[in-house]
Amino acid sequence: MAKRKHGRKIRTDFKKRHQERKRHKDVTREFQSDALDDGSFVSEERISGKGELTRRRTIVGEIANEDADGLQVQFDLDDPEIEHGTVLRVHGLESVVRADRGDDCRCAIRQLLKSLATEQRNVVVAGDRVAFRRVGEHQGVIVAVEPRTSSLSRSSKGRRHVIVANVDQVIVVASAAQPDLKPHLIDRFLVSAEQTSLEPLIIINKVDLVDVRQVLSVIGVYASLGYRTLLTSAERGWAIDELREQVKNRRSVVTGQSGVGKSSLLNALQPGLQLRVAPVSTDNWKGKHTTTTAELIPLEFGGYLVDTPGIRQFELWDVVREEIAGLFRDIRPYVNYCRFPDCLHLQEVDCAVREAVADGRIDPRRYDSYAHMVEDLCEQRE
Repeated sequence: MAKRKHGRKIRTDFKKRHQERKRHKDVTREFQSDALDDGSFVSEERISGKGELTRRRTIVGEIANEDADGLQVQFDLDDPEIEHGTVLRVHGLESVVRADRGDDCRCAIRQLLKSLATEQRNVVVAGDRVAFRRVGEHQGVIVAVEPRTSSLSRSSKGRRHVIVANVDQVIVVASAAQPDLKPHLIDRFLVSAEQTSLEPLIIINKVDLVDVRQVLSVIGVYASLGYRTLLTSAERGWAIDELREQVKNRRSVVTGQSGVGKSSLLNALQPGLQLRVAPVSTDNWKGKHTTTTAELIPLEFGGYLVDTPGIRQFELWDVVREEIAGLFRDIRPYVNYCRFPDCLHLQEVDCAVREAVADGRIDPRRYDSYAHMVEDLCEQRE
């Protein structure tokens, strides 16, 4: 009889819990009343890390990345009933998983996964590849999350908010009007894409509402840096065929602020989706949150898109201020020519970056975006 193979044992962190150690009270009073039984106390104690308050446990599995968090632990899954699938969307404690055999299953999350210590706000996100066990025809329990090949994340209240996993392209959607174009928000998405090696695509939607010449200067800056750009109108169907070619057989996430027309573009891209849309507020021209959770949408012509809720602020995750310059394609070539190696390119003397801005070699608006990001991270340090 063949021996069953086991993965190596791993000590992994679990979420901390505040516990109150039970104490034996009134020892003096019991001793004075001769009610104390000396034999009930342990004469010797060994101090170890395995007491009641320990939050580490030994599990059996393999670690795909030694520097990764607890979610990267791969548990032994010898159960023949285990199936694999892709998470389409997450609603609170329940996830909808598209099984590899083709049907959808509503799954809860294994308690062990929820207990693992992790910097992430959510254990499972749209796009994750998972292993699950069925407990009914269309119900199950997620027992493991496969290692992620990529992810798009932001910082949310000091924790990592993973927006989507396992994508190779991030589509940054902005609007030419209603709401107004915000290049600084686009720049933040581009920095995150550079950090995570995701290929960006910039879309300026609603160009039918303005004179196209008003946005050409902004688009020209991004195009000169090698970023792919599209001018679209979901209302009139402009450049929808070009967008379809850009997402065909790709794994893409669509992101941007509320009201820019992300869901409208997807409805135009694949008729029949019937994603919920709503007009922007006429009081302040801000969008309404019609998309409430990230949802993976398989495309009929190949690949899939992930529609995400609108984002008004995008705080960078796992980026220090010294790294920002290297994530700007137009600033990066000048960094090594500064007088000081730790130059932040804000007020330092003999700064090659500031000289390039003064000479017109770096767009001033892009430099302002860089300065705002660095200043925000400096404030967080204080």
